[in-house]
Amino acid sequence: MNFTLSLSELMPLAPVMIVALTAIVVMILTAVRRSHNLIATVSVVGLNLAVINIVLVMFGGIHASPNVMGLFTIDSFTLLYQLIILIAALACCTLSHAYIEGYRDHREELYILMLISVAGAMLMVTSSHYASFFISLELMSIPVYGLLAYTHQRAGSLEAGIKYLVLSATASAMLLMGMAYVYAYTGTLSFSNFPGLYGNQLAQAGQITDLKDFVDQLKLFFVQPMILLGMGLMIMAIAFKLSLAPFHKWTPDVYQGAPAPIATFLATVAKVATIGLMVRFLLTSGVMLVPSTVTLLTVLAVLSIVVGNLLAVRQVNLKRILGYSSIAHFGYLLIALISLTYASLGSVSVYVITYTLTTIGAFGAVALMSSPYNNLDEAESLADYRGLFWRRPVLTATLTVMMLSLAGIPLTAGFIGKFMVVLAAVTAEHWLLAAMVIVGSGIGLYYYLRVMVVMYMTPPDKPRIDAVDHWGQKVGGLMVLGAALLVLLIGIYPDPIINLALKSEILSPMHSILSQQH
Repeated sequence: MNFTLSLSELMPLAPVMIVALTAIVVMILTAVRRSHNLIATVSVVGLNLAVINIVLVMFGGIHASPNVMGLFTIDSFTLLYQLIILIAALACCTLSHAYIEGYRDHREELYILMLISVAGAMLMVTSSHYASFFISLELMSIPVYGLLAYTHQRAGSLEAGIKYLVLSATASAMLLMGMAYVYAYTGTLSFSNFPGLYGNQLAQAGQITDLKDFVDQLKLFFVQPMILLGMGLMIMAIAFKLSLAPFHKWTPDVYQGAPAPIATFLATVAKVATIGLMVRFLLTSGVMLVPSTVTLLTVLAVLSIVVGNLLAVRQVNLKRILGYSSIAHFGYLLIALISLTYASLGSVSVYVITYTLTTIGAFGAVALMSSPYNNLDEAESLADYRGLFWRRPVLTATLTVMMLSLAGIPLTAGFIGKFMVVLAAVTAEHWLLAAMVIVGSGIGLYYYLRVMVVMYMTPPDKPRIDAVDHWGQKVGGLMVLGAALLVLLIGIYPDPIINLALKSEILSPMHSILSQQH
């Protein structure tokens, strides 16, 4: 096999290469002269250059080869999710700058780890091959171990890093075993190129004359014991990474122990990359044609909604509340995927966008209230937010908007996301799943409102922890305010985001066949 590549063939991966080169530049600058402000600025500039490149490709009429080395696929779906990842990464970088500004130990390595992880996340959403699937997943995950334990003087931070390391390694082992079973039976590592069954037919997807017969062949293929076991193990591994119930136990503990900006990174960048990879894998491989797969995903979705919401009700720690609520939110997102298997990814993409912006704002407010050396603790207990309105009214308004959005209240981005999910479920006549979204949102309203009520209560005489003065004039504060404005803007005028999401289709013959099947 000839692996000689020209520069033009690698150009579709230009945003990833920009981020990787930025990481290298940051390493060199750190070795030459340590300067927190310089390193943070270079990191943000590199991420912005990658954003500009993607925007030019998406809206500037620049077209590139959709396939790179048979390992990566570049399409509108890829570009949208890479853009979301970069925006979330920019938010995390700005929050990190304010968070570790007073950190007494080395600060620059945080940005190196973050940039490497972002490069892995961007490769994840382009992967169309099991080799690139696994390598990009590990490239994203391994730096996160260090990021979670970065403020290691805090016992919770070190514990979070170790917990994520152990459970992430377990998920990776499951993933590799699943891939081994599939490869042993098919002899290929491509998502959609199983030889002898439909490899040649997929190349001529539009010319298949008897679609029903072809789909029946696919269903027979995917119920082979080794294939079924392999696919099941891979779905379970992805469920671990997404913290879907019953594989959710690590999430609230890791969120609580992690530094606030890194909890934001894990909740946005890592989760968006994983859901993008999951969607491409399920739809490109055709495994969604198997009824047992849909049943499995339905069980995961329902369990995640029930477990996430019920356990969040009992929490008095804001970071744990956000951790448990994220479990429920990915249950909602899974319903959109199940309901629109054969039609469109628009609802999934809209929900990912609204969830990402809202999570950035919610965790951003926590980060602005916290410091790694502020009493060796963070502003995570609800008691720390009691009477916040009387001290920091604008920050309180921002966090209130985020809670309302997470609850799915109208005129916020969260309402648009949940509306699209319910619409997808009703369109597909999945009445039980639509009811689960409504019931779950009703339960969630209780603990989100509890957070808001605490902020408007009578303040304590002397607050234990508080945001710094003029927080809104700092870069992190401006970013949180911008996220709040976007959440309101999308809630009031969602058409641009919906149109953008509806155009984000996966470039795959199998996806075309699934649409025809519908």
